[in-house]
Amino acid sequence: MTRYLSHIIAGEHLVMSGERALFWEGQQTLIIADLHVGKTGHFRKEGIGVPAAIYKDDLHRLLSQILFFKAERLIIVGDLSHSIANRELDLFRKWRKDFSSLEVHLAKGNHDILDNRWYEEADIMVHNEPLPLFPFLFAHDTDQIDEIPVDHFLFSGHVHPSVTIRGRGKQALSMPCFYFSKTHCILPAFSKFTGSYQVRPTTDDEVFGIVGNEVVQLQKKTISS
Repeated sequence: MTRYLSHIIAGEHLVMSGERALFWEGQQTLIIADLHVGKTGHFRKEGIGVPAAIYKDDLHRLLSQILFFKAERLIIVGDLSHSIANRELDLFRKWRKDFSSLEVHLAKGNHDILDNRWYEEADIMVHNEPLPLFPFLFAHDTDQIDEIPVDHFLFSGHVHPSVTIRGRGKQALSMPCFYFSKTHCILPAFSKFTGSYQVRPTTDDEVFGIVGNEVVQLQKKTISS
């Protein structure tokens, strides 16, 4: 296993990271989905004692990936935020000011309900429709696309994909994953404080699981359906 694995789509070199991010080398662009800023704070407000350190770790991992890849652009494929503004969103905006040279795009997701002014003040370019950057297309949910153009490959998030692998003695392990079909890729949720949906790959699909902070290509015969 390794922390990084290369993948070629439409002639473009992509790097999958065990930190749940994807780097598009030709465009110096880091791609993530489902950051869900403010989610842990929202739970604490409801009396559920979720540690604030979980969100701070997410932000630290994002920073480390930007610096490691020397990214010039960040694309968030939906659900930057989880709900209305709170202190965690204030912390994200402060972090954003410290990296003002970074170009940030948001393909809006169902949880992205903040006032437009918040995105403007955070210098985030918001896309209400799928974001095309040839040869790729970025949308939060595959349901937003009636038909993927024949010359584009779609990246989405939303479902927080995971797989379960089974071994001997009824042993099983579930893990987040990058899920590639012939026409699209569903990215793992970047935030570690999320639920997940178990995907069921078909013959032509490729699945790359994340164990700890390492990426491994999974053999279909080991994946539980």
